[in-house]
Amino acid sequence: MKSYRLPLTLMVVAIMGLMVMSCNNETASSASTDTTEEAGAVAASDNSVPTPAADAVPAGPTTTVEFAETKHDYGMIEQGEKVSHVFTFKNTGNEPLVLSNVKPSCGCTTPSWTKEPVAPGEEGEILVEFDSKGKSGKQTKTVTITANTEPAKTVLTITGEIQKSDDAS
Repeated sequence: MKSYRLPLTLMVVAIMGLMVMSCNNETASSASTDTTEEAGAVAASDNSVPTPAADAVPAGPTTTVEFAETKHDYGMIEQGEKVSHVFTFKNTGNEPLVLSNVKPSCGCTTPSWTKEPVAPGEEGEILVEFDSKGKSGKQTKTVTITANTEPAKTVLTITGEIQKSDDAS
């Protein structure tokens, strides 16, 4: 019986590794390949889970960014309502600002963001949409931005209180 422990353990580890890799391949194949030609344009996310490579900080020099706000409270929202908010930011450094990833904490939150590099002194925006369908009570969601800044990650937070509509039973 002892002679089967090592091969069995190796087989379990191999199966788990294949499962993890297949999930990453599925995600990579559904990743958005949208490109925008217009400077300062905002492109929509396909709401897929980014691959680990998408979280990588852009190579090259770093810059600084300043957000007008990093938190937004939608207040009272009726269940099923979709709400949105635009977070604006400014490149306060001396190098172009590159947002390599903008990742929501869950599928009910969808970010769209400036895809082109933002020149020093220029502004960009991140549109965050929240779908309250199937949610109730106090909700707090985050959007994590990865960019060529120090620190590399910035977190935006949205909150709201969802009340069930009178129509829902």
